[in-house]
Amino acid sequence: MLHVDIYRAIADRTRRAILDELVDRSGQSLFELCARLIMKHGISSSRQAISQHLDVLEAAGLIRTKREGRSKLHWFAGAPLKAIGERWPISTDEDISRHEDTSHSTDEDMEE
Repeated sequence: MLHVDIYRAIADRTRRAILDELVDRSGQSLFELCARLIMKHGISSSRQAISQHLDVLEAAGLIRTKREGRSKLHWFAGAPLKAIGERWPISTDEDISRHEDTSHSTDEDMEE
């Protein structure tokens, strides 16, 4: 399968909505996803277009799939997003305040 950059995969509004739907309810078929995207997000893309978005998300490792009879079911796979969070952890407001307190010096501080 083709490797897709995770940032490119989540840059698209429709793909983010698909991920939101899979987080909300795992194991959806293409038909179910299309219906929920129309009802909840006002996204009325064709099934073929949604299928292409799902292919991009799967190639980026953000979803996993399983064939069940004639249907292909989709699940959210958050490991790539977790890896981003581990690479660039979120600073707390306390960390930012502490940094600002030590990085601002006045002219008087410099003369001493």
